[in-house]
Amino acid sequence: MAASSHSLASSAFFSTITPPRKFSLTPRFPLPKSSLCRKIVSNYDSTVDQSNSGKKLLDSIFVACTSVALSFSLFLADVDSASAFVVTTPRKLQTDELATVRLFQENTPSVVYITNLASRQDMFTLDIFEVPQGSGSGFVWDKDGHIVTNYHVIRGASDLRVTLADQTTYDAKVVGFDQDKDVAVLLVDAPKDKMRPIPIGVSADLLVGQKVFAIGNPFGLDHTLTTGVISGLRREINSAATGRPIQDVIQTDAAINPGNSGGPLLDSSGNLIGINTAIYSPSGASSGVGFSIPVDTVSGIVDQLVKFGKVTRPILGIKFAPDQSVEQLGVSGVLVLDAPPNGPAGKAGLLPTKRDSYGRLILGDIITSINGKKVTNGTDLYRILDQCKVGEKVTVEVLRGDHKEKIPVLLEPKPEET
Repeated sequence: MAASSHSLASSAFFSTITPPRKFSLTPRFPLPKSSLCRKIVSNYDSTVDQSNSGKKLLDSIFVACTSVALSFSLFLADVDSASAFVVTTPRKLQTDELATVRLFQENTPSVVYITNLASRQDMFTLDIFEVPQGSGSGFVWDKDGHIVTNYHVIRGASDLRVTLADQTTYDAKVVGFDQDKDVAVLLVDAPKDKMRPIPIGVSADLLVGQKVFAIGNPFGLDHTLTTGVISGLRREINSAATGRPIQDVIQTDAAINPGNSGGPLLDSSGNLIGINTAIYSPSGASSGVGFSIPVDTVSGIVDQLVKFGKVTRPILGIKFAPDQSVEQLGVSGVLVLDAPPNGPAGKAGLLPTKRDSYGRLILGDIITSINGKKVTNGTDLYRILDQCKVGEKVTVEVLRGDHKEKIPVLLEPKPEET
């Protein structure tokens, strides 16, 4: 009974596809004209008048052959219709992402990797050899081969090597440095076509909240990019070398990792707005507050270093007491500890602190103002002097004993450092 039902279903299916006597099936894809199919069709026509049991068997065989032929035709057909079902989503970036990628690609060739080498002597063989004692980043200033970085990146180096973006390495020599502002200029003898000067921007019109981008070589890796915003302006930090304050520093939350020092801080247009120089992190991690020396300060320093090899910054020529010591005395100002006779202050007659014949301490002059600008601590003194020029005569007001005096002082350049 089951076999009979199956035969009836096969006959019904076949009758819905083709006429009962003549085969004229026209599929969507042409059937392959194989000898097997022609033979089956021919046998079918020749045995159509046989017994019902034989006809049912041939019906089943023909249906199976038709299914195989259709499958084979579909396999050989153009796969374009099948590929339409495969969805491939292209990589799409947002406008700000595209701008960031483009900024990194365009400015990476301007950023270099600096290796600080120090000479060491083998205690057994007495041979001299060089070992890396630090590394940092820098950037190309001009096509003449000048590289700008932080002074603390090159401090104590016997030799320096600069690796460009194409991984070529060159020996570098120091053109000059400014310890007070933590800026140094190097020179490499590289082909000019490899020198890609970084675009110089302006830091005077920066705004809190605008995007910034830091490029460097943290941990000795290849170029990396960190992003953030300007979180503060007109900050003040102290130079790691001399302790002299650096004014108008840019504060940013862009990660400044070890190795980012000396690298560029860029605005969204890809212009240089500062040099990444320090990070304040109580935990010691790279997630604290980053600081960058503004490009307006850097430009003036670099120009002097390239032209003269040094920075002619005016000085008073004094040594003064720590601010805490003056506060304990209950006065406000800068206490002069020493004023060498050959210095500007010594020539003008400022009195240093000394002891009398009985060993009692006699306080020197306490500077309270310069050119009418109040001086309450050492930071104020440096800030005022940074606004003065070499050869300028300033009026220094001092507290001497229980009275005040005004003393004219001719500012002189800072002695050349080695």
